[in-house]
Amino acid sequence: MEILPNIHINDLGLYLKNQKALVIGDVHIGYEEALNKQGLLIPRFQFKEVIKRLEKILEKTKPELIIINGDLKHEFGVISETEWRYTLRLIDFLVGYGKVILIKGNHDKIIGPIADKKNIIIKNYYFNDKIYICHGHEIPKNKDFDKAKKIIIGHEHPAVSLKDHGRVEKYKCFLKGKHKDKKLIVMPSFNLVTEGKDILTERLLSPFLKEISDFEVFVAEKKIMYFGKIMDLLIQNL
Repeated sequence: MEILPNIHINDLGLYLKNQKALVIGDVHIGYEEALNKQGLLIPRFQFKEVIKRLEKILEKTKPELIIINGDLKHEFGVISETEWRYTLRLIDFLVGYGKVILIKGNHDKIIGPIADKKNIIIKNYYFNDKIYICHGHEIPKNKDFDKAKKIIIGHEHPAVSLKDHGRVEKYKCFLKGKHKDKKLIVMPSFNLVTEGKDILTERLLSPFLKEISDFEVFVAEKKIMYFGKIMDLLIQNL
């Protein structure tokens, strides 16, 4: 589904048609291990499922460039054994399809050793064709951001809870709105352990998302479904 001209939603990723680039973000490798350390004994299934879903996306889009938009790993101040093993395996998998660029997220304070080992470029942002891609945990201050017409961020892990015959189900979703005079897309996380943050009920953290009632919602399920504006969903869920 085309969310903006030449920008297509494909599962949990965005394909930039003009640039032959695929954008994913917020994989949070090591999240299950962190939960296990807290006493939440959940099975560690995520990596195999991430590879499986990515393989389908990559085979369909055939990108020349793959942009990981922040938070490749989960732990803030260390690189856990699980993160070392699986981030390197994920990068090995991705470079088989195209050039890989890693954009730093707020969880990527110690990501250099991983990138250096695989000779991967680390950037604070990516800018091309008036599209500015950054993680979204802070508002950039640079000339490229000023020139941008479209912004793509992650960080927030948007999801939406929808009522259906008395049941409430939470789904990962994309958001489309504006930041000042720029069009803005917020991507869901590629972490498969959790759906993410309910944009209808939970406090949002990204400084890009101060007022989102006019934002449009695209639910990312087996097929992409358009659900209208957030203000309408809030009314329906009353």
